[in-house]
Amino acid sequence: MTYDLVYGDRAYSSWSLRGWLLFDHFGVPVRTHPARLYSDDLARVLADYPPARTVPTIRTPQGTVVSDTLAIAEELATRHSELRFWPRDPALRATARMFTAEMHSSFGTLRSDCPMNLRVAYNGFPVSRALLNDLARIEEIWDHARALLSTGPWLFGSYGTVDAFFAPVAARIAGYGLPVGDSAASYVAAHLAHPSFRRWRAMSLVDGPDQPVYAMGHARGDWPGPAPLHAKPVDAGTAENERCPYSGRPSEYFLTLKGRTFGFCNAFCRDKTAADPEAWPAFMALVQNVH
Repeated sequence: MTYDLVYGDRAYSSWSLRGWLLFDHFGVPVRTHPARLYSDDLARVLADYPPARTVPTIRTPQGTVVSDTLAIAEELATRHSELRFWPRDPALRATARMFTAEMHSSFGTLRSDCPMNLRVAYNGFPVSRALLNDLARIEEIWDHARALLSTGPWLFGSYGTVDAFFAPVAARIAGYGLPVGDSAASYVAAHLAHPSFRRWRAMSLVDGPDQPVYAMGHARGDWPGPAPLHAKPVDAGTAENERCPYSGRPSEYFLTLKGRTFGFCNAFCRDKTAADPEAWPAFMALVQNVH
């Protein structure tokens, strides 16, 4: 049983990131449908999902339309109770829901001063007192959660809904170089290294032109997450694999990695892989197994 998910520009739509992480991390089958922000495309795509007006929006396998990430999260948790979207312990679950709801409705200064942009990282970003107040509250939440259950990198033990909701916060802290303590920095680093986050960011780098509304004049630096392997798209070549590692269709687009050539069924499959090869298990299995 497969869901449908409408999402906005991956580089910028923090709400879409949250929704997609819930599917990808937990392995819930989903078909994705892009909708370009700040264009007629958004209304056109959502016209098939009444009464939704925002992204992300899902359609359940039974045909019900659900928008808003908090509603989507609760619906998935209800429909897939075997998956650990929320902590099993009632007290931890209540606290996780509280912090998720606060993230959903709060931190206006962080949102407005630091809109998510996964394509850039800034150096020397000016931090206001109001932004420092938001960061202090975020650190308080994260420290409280870790004090309740301090195993592993995530807030309540295993990765869950609350972590997916804080992923765009981590991306903002990383991308704008915002000042946080060591514990918060460790949690941010865990997000940047998370396989689903890396896949989303890799796709965000190649799925369309920049949105001018997000442009800022600050000095840029390197993205602080894991450094990707150096792969390069090429116009032609003889691939080691006859078929795309994702679709199984014939290889017609190519990249090189460490002197080897690999093929893909379309330019997007190739380019998302070139952006961060290690984010894609099917490709890395090919790298390790094809000789």
